[in-house]
Amino acid sequence: MEESAPAGRPHRLDPLLRPRSIALVGASPRPDTPGNTMALAAARDGYAGKIFAVNPRYDEVEGLPCFPNLASLPQQVDHVVLGLGNELLEGALAEAASHGAKAATIFASCDLTGSPEDGLAARLRAIAQEAGMVICGGNCMGFCNPTIGLRIVGYAGAAVMKPGGIAFITQSGSAFGALAYNDPRLKFSLCVSSGREFTTTAADYLDWTLDQPETRVVGLFLETARDPARFAQALEKADRLGIPVLVLKVGRTEMSSAFASSHSGAIAGDNAAYEALFARWGAIEVASLDELAANLLVFSTGRRAGPGGLASLHDSGGEREMIVDLAAARGVRFADISAGTLDRLRPHLDSGLQPANPLDVWGSGRDFERHVEASMDAMLDDPDTAVGALFQDIRDDSYVARGFTQAVLRSWRKSEKPVVIATNYSMSNNRALALAITEAGIPVIDGTQEALDAIGNLLAFRDRRAMARTYVEPVSSELRNRWRARLDSGLPMDEADSLSLLSDYGIATPRLVIANSCEEARAAARGIGFPVALKTARPGILHKSDCDGVRLGLLEAELDAAYADLSRRLGPRVLVARMADPGTEVAFGMVRDPQFGPYLMMASGGIWIEVLKDRILALPPVSLEEAADMSARLKIAPIMQGARGRAKADLHGLAKAFARFSMLAADLGDLIEEMDVNPVLVSPQGAMAVDALITISPRPGTGTAGRN
Repeated sequence: MEESAPAGRPHRLDPLLRPRSIALVGASPRPDTPGNTMALAAARDGYAGKIFAVNPRYDEVEGLPCFPNLASLPQQVDHVVLGLGNELLEGALAEAASHGAKAATIFASCDLTGSPEDGLAARLRAIAQEAGMVICGGNCMGFCNPTIGLRIVGYAGAAVMKPGGIAFITQSGSAFGALAYNDPRLKFSLCVSSGREFTTTAADYLDWTLDQPETRVVGLFLETARDPARFAQALEKADRLGIPVLVLKVGRTEMSSAFASSHSGAIAGDNAAYEALFARWGAIEVASLDELAANLLVFSTGRRAGPGGLASLHDSGGEREMIVDLAAARGVRFADISAGTLDRLRPHLDSGLQPANPLDVWGSGRDFERHVEASMDAMLDDPDTAVGALFQDIRDDSYVARGFTQAVLRSWRKSEKPVVIATNYSMSNNRALALAITEAGIPVIDGTQEALDAIGNLLAFRDRRAMARTYVEPVSSELRNRWRARLDSGLPMDEADSLSLLSDYGIATPRLVIANSCEEARAAARGIGFPVALKTARPGILHKSDCDGVRLGLLEAELDAAYADLSRRLGPRVLVARMADPGTEVAFGMVRDPQFGPYLMMASGGIWIEVLKDRILALPPVSLEEAADMSARLKIAPIMQGARGRAKADLHGLAKAFARFSMLAADLGDLIEEMDVNPVLVSPQGAMAVDALITISPRPGTGTAGRN
């Protein structure tokens, strides 16, 4: 992965995305064709480089000089655009390579037969790689670089694209058209449809755009990371530079994953691993194009949230109540404004209106613009205000909307804090006013939920970057190497082995003994102390509760009968363990993803783990602070925090146990296929792992053995 290039140092994608000269092969004067569109669009926004049309049928295309082939051009060009059918691509790309071009864009699908064995794409990739060319596509919609006024597209909107701070990289051509050509509020530094990514992946585009000084935020529409290592490095680079990355990841379900594979040849991958990767580097996930656009607008202002919460103005008491409910559901905190701020608000409120946050500011309407400005001034000045917002259904034909928005704009200019204007009805007739206000500096978001989601993400981005990170002490190299040798042997790990591994990594486990007879079980229980847990230790049983293989809280008088039942049904080998203190059941998990390596899970534990699906994901290693944040986001967190009179659990002990588990994953995860620690009992006395299951990665010659 290329690091940020110092000023003046070229990036390998410069000939593609910032070319000095272009040849449009297949340019045509025939209206409403890709060949004509690319000729009309290339310099529509003011591109100052050289553009040549190439087509043996014409002398001129849309005012561009037209040449029969690349060899006849008066100069060598950086970038060749191939607006041709599939049957002509191979010869044209070979001609571009011979010409000396360093970049090409291919719109066509690059399939001649539709068969999976169709070799055209592979041959095109080979031509480019041998020539050192970078390609946008194939099967792409091209790209727009408004910072230099360039559009390389076969389909384009008519409006001028003004440059801005949003970089949008999409593996969906339709998503490219949706965001690039519909809403002029979105101002791009780059908008690229990557297509089949023959030589240039989403990771490469992300790396390039992070080097551009215009970039304030990056949006990704992602089916898969075709180069996982470079993609992870690019996300790390964005995190290091403090540039937010917003990701709309598709292919999350089995059905949509199948669509992704058949549509673009992508392997959708394990979405859980992507979630963990995004969490590791602070990439923010969104669920829809509307949500993505709203977040891009809010983050593209460049203003970041400071300490505190949301301070909002409203012109409706009823809609204010709706917003309070929606904000609570999304975890968006309102600022706790001071008594001094309340005093500043009172003179600007009509009788019956109370100073508060959120604030209903609309009364009689007398001199409302002055009162709105003064109220927003007071709210933004409050030290606990991180973000200001006006929630109002602004309309183009409303003097009230114009007055409110102008008042808020004046307040925004006096502050350094981010401010958002949001409508509560997404179909409000506000297109002209919304564009004017957004271009003046305040993003206008259509829809309450989209606005609150974006504000919440702005606050979460702040919190993550401010979080301290304290890591637990590593284990000794001798201990780590001993366990690496044990796992590398390929021998199965039973529960006793697994709990011993956890114990060596500093995670509390109960005292336990393996027994092969009733006499041995009785002696072990007496040594441990009653009551005890008795579990089958028969090899090959993955989930003991599924076969009724666990007995808990056994007293001495109950042990023989319990052993007799287990040994009769499941065999004589058992595990006798000390009963752990009762507590809330949490699960730790680790899975080794083939693309991104081991990732971690903290979840609601016990028998309901697969039903509740209450889990948080991360990549190892995890700091104590990150582990504490993960536990606080579980649905069962209120139970551990003492809800309904329960004793408060040792949450620091839980965070420490998970941080140590993450160290185990970082040290040994390449040798483990899966690891389940369930349950971890979290009580006021601490966190104790009472059951564990390890699947060892298959070794050459061992098949798939390795489960206990």
